[in-house]
Amino acid sequence: MEYICRLGTPSGEVITRIVEAAGAGDAKVQLEREGFKVFAVSTNGGGLSSVLSFGGLNKKGRIKQSDFLLFNQQLSALLRAGIPVLQSINLLKNRSGSANLRDVLVDVEEKIKSGVPLSEAFEAQGMFPKIYTASILSGEKSGALDDVLLRFVDYLKRSVGVSRKLRGALAYPAFLLVASGFMVAFLTLYIVPRMSDLFKGLSANRGLPTVTVVVLALSSGVANNIWWLLPALLIVLAGLYIWLRTDGGKLMLHRFLLRLPIAGKLIKNMATAQLSRSLSTLLSGGITVPDSWEIASQALNNVELRRRSQSVSHMIREGRGFTEALQKAEWIPELGLDMIGIGEKSGSLREMLDEVAAFYDAEAEVRLDQLTTLLEPLILVFMAGIVVVILLAIYLPIIQTISSGPTGGR
Repeated sequence: MEYICRLGTPSGEVITRIVEAAGAGDAKVQLEREGFKVFAVSTNGGGLSSVLSFGGLNKKGRIKQSDFLLFNQQLSALLRAGIPVLQSINLLKNRSGSANLRDVLVDVEEKIKSGVPLSEAFEAQGMFPKIYTASILSGEKSGALDDVLLRFVDYLKRSVGVSRKLRGALAYPAFLLVASGFMVAFLTLYIVPRMSDLFKGLSANRGLPTVTVVVLALSSGVANNIWWLLPALLIVLAGLYIWLRTDGGKLMLHRFLLRLPIAGKLIKNMATAQLSRSLSTLLSGGITVPDSWEIASQALNNVELRRRSQSVSHMIREGRGFTEALQKAEWIPELGLDMIGIGEKSGSLREMLDEVAAFYDAEAEVRLDQLTTLLEPLILVFMAGIVVVILLAIYLPIIQTISSGPTGGR
C-alpha cells in the first residue's frame, strides 16, 4: 500500500515522499532507518480520481466545485488574517451555504479538536483530490499554509475555468446534433409513413424513384418494429456505457480519442497544462519532484496518458533527469519538453512549469476553437444531407406525377 509521508531530512529540509509499505508503522520504520525524521504518514488512497472530481458515492454527498473553491478562498483569507485553523473552520462551517460541505467541516472540526492535523482530517473524508491534501500537508509543515492554499485556489480557478470553457464550447455542437436527430426521427417515423398511401397510388401508374423506395422501406421497417428496436437500442447503449466504465473500455476509448486529428492534440495540450500546473503547485509546497509527479500524473483524466506516465517517477529516482524521464512518456509536446528542460537546468523548474501551463492553456483554447469550428459545419452538412434525401424521397414522386400531366399514366 502507498503512503504519503512528510519528512525532515538530516540537512534540515522538510520534504514529502510517497513510499510503499505493508502498513503505516512499517513505512515509518523504513524511513527512520534511512535517516529521516517522520512528521506524518497518511494513506495515498483515491489517487486515480480526477483532480476536479471529489464527492461521488460518499456518505456526506457531493460538494460542488464552486462551493469548494469559495471555501478555500475564505480559508486562505482567514489564515492570512491570523485566525487559527480551528476557529477558521468553525466560522466557515457556520457560514457555508452547502449542507454537504457543512457536514464535512463538522467532522473536520471534531478531528482537529482531537489533535488530528488539518491535512489528515481532510484526508479522512475520502472525497478530496490527493493534490489538495498533499498541498495542505506541505503548508502545515512549512508554516505557510495560507500561501499554499492561496496557490491552490489559483490552481483550482484555472482548472475549473478550463473545464467550463470546454463544456461551453461543446454545448452548441451537442445541441445541433440532438435537434437534428429529432428532426430526422420526426420526418422518418411520422411524415414518411403517412405519405405511404400516396406513394402506393403513384406507384400504380409509374415506378417510384429509387431514393423513395429506399427511404420508404427504411421508414416502414423502423416504424413497424419500433417496439422492439427501441428497447434493443437502449440495451446496446446501456451495455456500451457500462463497458466504457471498465478499465479496458476506458483505455480503448481514450486511445481512440488521442488518435483523432484535432481532438488528440487538444487532449494532450490540456493534459500538459493541467500536469504542469499541478506539479508547480506541489513543488511550491516542498514536495519532491518524483512524488509531485506521482500525485499529479494520477489526476490525469486520460487513462492512456496516465499509463504512459507511470514509469517517470521511477526513472527520476534511479537518477535520470526530469526532462529525460518525461521524454520516455512520449506524449509531452516537444516545445513543452524544451521549456521544462531549460527550467530544470537553470534551477527555476517551478516557475517554468507555470509558463508551460499558461502556454498550453492558450494553445488548448486555439485547438478548442478549431474543433468547434470544424464540428458545427460538419454536423450541419451531414444532417442537412439526410434531411434533403428524405425530402427528395417525399417530393420526387409528386413532382414527377405533376410534370407528366394527365396523360402520364397511359
